[in-house]
Amino acid sequence: MTSSELWTRATADRYDAEEAENSSATALGLALAFLAELAGDGRALEFAIGTGRVGIPLRERGVPVVGIELSEHMAAVLRRKADEDTLPVTIGDMATTVVPGCFTLVYLVYNTISNLLTQDEQVDCFRNAARHLEPGGRFVIELLVPPLRFLPPGRTVVPFDVSERHLGFDTVDLVEQMLVSHHFTRDGDDGRYRRADSRHRYAWPAELDLMARIAGLELERRVADWDGAPFTQDSAKHISVWRKPT
Repeated sequence: MTSSELWTRATADRYDAEEAENSSATALGLALAFLAELAGDGRALEFAIGTGRVGIPLRERGVPVVGIELSEHMAAVLRRKADEDTLPVTIGDMATTVVPGCFTLVYLVYNTISNLLTQDEQVDCFRNAARHLEPGGRFVIELLVPPLRFLPPGRTVVPFDVSERHLGFDTVDLVEQMLVSHHFTRDGDDGRYRRADSRHRYAWPAELDLMARIAGLELERRVADWDGAPFTQDSAKHISVWRKPT
């Protein structure tokens, strides 16, 4: 078991509704095209597949998808939408769990590598991806760039969403490279907010590249988004692709 925090049944049951906007065909179209092209005629393995937000529509595009998921509750929601024959899922952590076979693509989206709260576990995640890849296969990560440029001197809090029904703030520990996301969500119209916090270990792109080298992978491409826009010093996130040498 890694240090990742387990998603509860209540959180899993709310997840699809809360992520409906990010799960639409419009929102996912470019990501699915990007991943399908890298998978080619091979199989794809999704680390932290969750409720199948990406894995299920990628499977519907004709890419055979296998998943690893730490939370049984998240996997149970996925199973309501796709059976085991259609999309096999193994319960376990993405740093150590091994599934049968080799893959042309292993992918880890939506900032999820930050759920591993130590550097060693993040390195192990890269090693696990390399373990599953066939020669020439790719490992893809989608991850936010740490928001440290928004911190004035002496401050440790960064707001990332202030909207009608949601307030989001990150608190940052610069020494430990830890970030806690605080969410205040208004579910009804009575003015009450539900609070949820999640811990993350942030990592810079250069640190991830070193993890990849440790795992025997080589950086092939880094872009700012699924549309392939160039990654610059002003990019808020990155899509990075590492390749296993032939």
